[in-house]
Amino acid sequence: MEENQNQPPKSPDEMAESVKRDAQGLFASISAFLSELLDIRSQTDRDRTVEDVKSDIPFKGHTAWILVFSIFVASIGLNVSSTAVVIGAMLISPLMGPIVGIGLSIAINDIDTLKRSLVNLGVMVGLSVFAATFYFLISPLTELTPELEARTVPTVLDVLVAIFGGLALIVAKSKKGTMPNAIAGVAIATALMPPLCTVGYGIAVWEPSFFLGALYLFSINAIFIALSTFIVAKLLRFPMIRYANSAKRRRIARLATFLAVIVVIPAIYTFYITLNESNANRDWKAFKINAIDNNESLDLRKPFYNYDNKTIRLYFNGEVPEAVVTYLKNEMKRYEHIKDFELSISGNKANSVEQLSKINDRYLEELNRIENENDRLLDEVEDLNIQIAGLQTELNEVRKEGTAINYASIAKDAKIRFPDLAQLGYAEILQSNFLKVDTVKTIFPQWKFKVADSLNQVRNDRLRKWITREMKVDTLAVQ
Repeated sequence: MEENQNQPPKSPDEMAESVKRDAQGLFASISAFLSELLDIRSQTDRDRTVEDVKSDIPFKGHTAWILVFSIFVASIGLNVSSTAVVIGAMLISPLMGPIVGIGLSIAINDIDTLKRSLVNLGVMVGLSVFAATFYFLISPLTELTPELEARTVPTVLDVLVAIFGGLALIVAKSKKGTMPNAIAGVAIATALMPPLCTVGYGIAVWEPSFFLGALYLFSINAIFIALSTFIVAKLLRFPMIRYANSAKRRRIARLATFLAVIVVIPAIYTFYITLNESNANRDWKAFKINAIDNNESLDLRKPFYNYDNKTIRLYFNGEVPEAVVTYLKNEMKRYEHIKDFELSISGNKANSVEQLSKINDRYLEELNRIENENDRLLDEVEDLNIQIAGLQTELNEVRKEGTAINYASIAKDAKIRFPDLAQLGYAEILQSNFLKVDTVKTIFPQWKFKVADSLNQVRNDRLRKWITREMKVDTLAVQ
């Protein structure tokens, strides 16, 4: 402690140098940590990855049947709008293999693998579309479900999913050891199977916009998955295929480079077009909400937005002043991606008094119809009340007759004449044949001992005849 206290204090330059060394040490530690965290080259098995990708390319035997079955499963899921069923179909679909093979073969200059990948992918797509079309042709359900509609209009998000899904797939395949969870997740996220099923649906119902939009979505996913595979294979420095013939090697290299450019150009163009369309759709919705929907003085009857023709047509109820037209055009210019669209505004030229008069006439007609219906119902209610009153009178008369019957004495005599009788019930039941109402006098005997049906019928008839004479009635029923 004394030695430390006796040391001379450090100069400002020495302190600055010490802080600089500590900062450099901290930066080096962070850099080493991040390098170790994000480095994937040390855990990449390039040879095994190439073998695995090549083994997933062939399309025959079991793979063909699995594809057909997964197509039917996905079609059924889309047909009934079941997300769980669609996910299951994507998990068992083998479509990913040839697409990854295309990207990897271009990256490593393997023209033979590229040919096999293209041929197998073409056969897979053709068989998938044929199976989906066949299903939707025989299916009794032909409605456009939300699951089907979602696969007809690609967005920029589909492009991003395809890019990052393809990157995740090839990174997972290149790691030493298997990562089945990552590969399965990519199969679900990129969703190659549902667009092909939607192509089949569009052909079955013959809606060109459906199958072209779905085919466009599938193309986006396939191109960007192949492109992501190509990029990762280049970054991980997968070994290039070497040819003994130098001329052939240069020719193959040029061909691989040309194909890579062919893949990249439509991918970039697709991303650009889809991004612009998505931004324009977003600006249109924002313009409609902010400039029209939130303006209480405007009554928008019908909007028409067409991105392809770059037109927006607005139809309002009532006349639209020129100042409002100018205001809307100026507001639209504030939105970058729709400012060059042609804006057309139309109003209802009829004045407000005429509009109100027409609306009032429709309301009066409806009111008259309701009043006539109400009068008819009141007449029916009155008729029903008259019928109820008549039935009530008949019921009262029946009740008066019933009170005159000396039921107690008849029951006592019945017990004497029929010793086996345990109980005897009596009632007057109202019956109707829907034309008139009759009163039926009915007895309900219960006997002490059960006998055969024929014998029971005999003693019931004897009891009925005796009570009929005693009560002096025309008819008497036994229950």
